[in-house]
Amino acid sequence: MECKNCQNILQEQSDYCNICGARVIRNRLTIKNLFQHFVEEFLNYDNRFLKTVRHLFTKPSEVIENYVNGTRKKYLNPMSFFAITLTLSGISVLVLQKFYPNAIDFNNFFSTNVSQEVMTKIMRVSLEYNSFLYSAMIPFFALMSFVVFWNKKYNLTEHIVMYLYTMSLLSLASIFIGQLCLFVRPDLYTTISPMIFILAFIYHSFLYKKLFKLSILQLSYKILLFIPAFLTFYLIFSILLFILLMLTGSISLQDFAPQN
Repeated sequence: MECKNCQNILQEQSDYCNICGARVIRNRLTIKNLFQHFVEEFLNYDNRFLKTVRHLFTKPSEVIENYVNGTRKKYLNPMSFFAITLTLSGISVLVLQKFYPNAIDFNNFFSTNVSQEVMTKIMRVSLEYNSFLYSAMIPFFALMSFVVFWNKKYNLTEHIVMYLYTMSLLSLASIFIGQLCLFVRPDLYTTISPMIFILAFIYHSFLYKKLFKLSILQLSYKILLFIPAFLTFYLIFSILLFILLMLTGSISLQDFAPQN
């Protein structure tokens, strides 16, 4: 008998391959064993996805340090983790657009109809290109932290790994908070959504302190360095987003003209 994954010769009574570790599958696919496989891979307590999520909440520096230092089996690798969260994010956006189209409302933020309409258009296009925008943010954030923490012996790729983990976790938190809000109070969606930025600031501050062994004073100093870098990035990112929206025809200069 051969292993279907690596073609290693197995004994007839073997349940696992002694070379690649794959389970020997003897039965055809059914709904029952397909569901069992899904539960084993993603929902059991010891699987790497849930363990990665749990530990990124409780001890994020350990997850990142382990992966950077070569421990690659304990946690889900950052690219796979990011891909899963992008998929879940896409499903979340689909639910928002399909079942809660009126949840994107900026009446409480802007007094003029022009501002409300423009922001609504920008928000809808941002949701449509959510995966692309989220992916583009990671190298920018990694470059900023690489510059701010240049003396902490982490190279640019390792900073990218850090943000693949943290931005994925924050995306999961955003999905959970957003869907809960849509289910309970969809009219508060645009009000609650900015909370993720506050959560991201607190979470990354906690991570930087643990990962780079910083005192409160050192952390405060690094944050003061990070703020202008972030504002510069935000300005560049906003300009690029505006150009993209103009090129795609999602908004036009007429949208900014005062209404008679």
